[in-house]
Amino acid sequence: MLGAIVLAASWVLSSCQRALSRQEAATVSGSFTILHTNDIHGRHRPFAVSPGNATAQTGDPGRSPSSFERAGQVGGFAHLATAVQRVRQERGAGNVLLLDGGDTFSDDLLANLTKGAANIRLMNALGYQFMALGNHDFDYGAARTRELQQLARFPIRGANVTDKATGQPFLGEPTQVFTVGGVRVGVLALAYHNTAQTGNPDNTKELTFSSGLEAARHYVPALRARADVVVVLSHQGTKVDERLAREVPGIDLVVGAHSHDRIAPPRQVGKVWVVQALSDAAVLGQLTVQVKAGKITSVEGTAPTLWTKEFPADATIAQLVDSLRAPHRAQLEAVLATATGRIGRQYKSASPFDQLAGELLREATGAELAFLPGVGYGVSLEPGPVTREMLYTLLPHPSKLVTLELTGAQVRQLLEQTATNQNPGDDLARVGGLLQSSGLDWTADLNRPVGQRVSGVQVNGQPLDPQRPYRVVTHNGMLSGIHRYTTFAKGQNIQKLDKGVTQVVEAGLRRRGSLAPPKLARVQVVAK
Repeated sequence: MLGAIVLAASWVLSSCQRALSRQEAATVSGSFTILHTNDIHGRHRPFAVSPGNATAQTGDPGRSPSSFERAGQVGGFAHLATAVQRVRQERGAGNVLLLDGGDTFSDDLLANLTKGAANIRLMNALGYQFMALGNHDFDYGAARTRELQQLARFPIRGANVTDKATGQPFLGEPTQVFTVGGVRVGVLALAYHNTAQTGNPDNTKELTFSSGLEAARHYVPALRARADVVVVLSHQGTKVDERLAREVPGIDLVVGAHSHDRIAPPRQVGKVWVVQALSDAAVLGQLTVQVKAGKITSVEGTAPTLWTKEFPADATIAQLVDSLRAPHRAQLEAVLATATGRIGRQYKSASPFDQLAGELLREATGAELAFLPGVGYGVSLEPGPVTREMLYTLLPHPSKLVTLELTGAQVRQLLEQTATNQNPGDDLARVGGLLQSSGLDWTADLNRPVGQRVSGVQVNGQPLDPQRPYRVVTHNGMLSGIHRYTTFAKGQNIQKLDKGVTQVVEAGLRRRGSLAPPKLARVQVVAK
């Protein structure tokens, strides 16, 4: 009887607290600004851009139009620091929240040499306050991600990443409430649900990745009760973020990542505002929210390009960057070759750099075909010296060469799989960019039924023979089935070589000396 009375009293108290919380929220008024970056991919110094294909997902004909408006130098942590400090000075530091959407400390040579520590130290210096886990934030293994969280002065989280041993969210509680500009801002972090399919499976074998939508449904109601405004910091890509906005009630803002979109001004999906800030710290997202009597009355946002001339380097951060680079400078800045024209990385269409890399892998192994995964990070090689550091923005991972034989029918299966990856019918099933190749011409029509999308396949100018075995070079990540390319493991005469892909490509660049943009293969993708 006593237990029932206590339970009833507890329920009444909880109900009163919720009612009081709602009453308090209805009286809240204020204004706050969210500064946000995403998909930095280890980029810590300025880099050259110009209209067209300047980074992996700008100027790509397979994506929505996106390009830099002029030539110049952009980005770098010292220049990002200036942009952040200007907003804090203008609006008051207590009215500003600095967030990052993940894919932050990998895919760069200095990052590799420090296993992510360099970028975490720079983020600490800028005063980041919360970060979502991206798929590439596990590139050094989950144990190293734990160590980087200990180094970071801000939470790194993902509600849909679970530690198998404990059943708890990896690295801890994935929500936090900040009081900014007099408003309680609740933040929920979501990681990329297909992380296990995008990298070395050994890196994440102790973790489970699940639907961010389901995780949001679980966490948002309790966060809503504690906050005046609910923000989801999401590394799921724009298509899934828009679905999140439509399907999960209680969210006010989605600060996105993963798809490298520049969404500014904010895009409204139902009653939810969605933003994203391109990639590579080339822009700084700025989102200002007005709240009156507990309700959002105004949402305004921009994402200015961080042209270095317009945002001069912060001296303290520039000195920190130099000190982090100093022990590795000779290795970072070694010149490998000279590019005579832009050699770009593209994601949803045939990529010039990946075709060049494939040519060099074929030269080194005598293969007829080369295959590399379609990846969405990297900065294009501009005309001029190509350093080792520049190469590692495009080929950062320690993948080893693999040679094997695939029949023509199996080659077609790979092409059908990449066509399915681009248009799977469910945005949650989308993974990776277009399969990149050397020695292959082909067409895919994404409007046709699955399994019937590929036509016109030619190998080095000759029609594909379904029965004939072809000599193929790829790497161990592809052999393990990343991006659902399970056909490689079914090949014959599989040879795992003790040669790193990046090292072989580096040797090829040195051998050539002068790099002209390659003539692109005839690869056509008819978009849905």
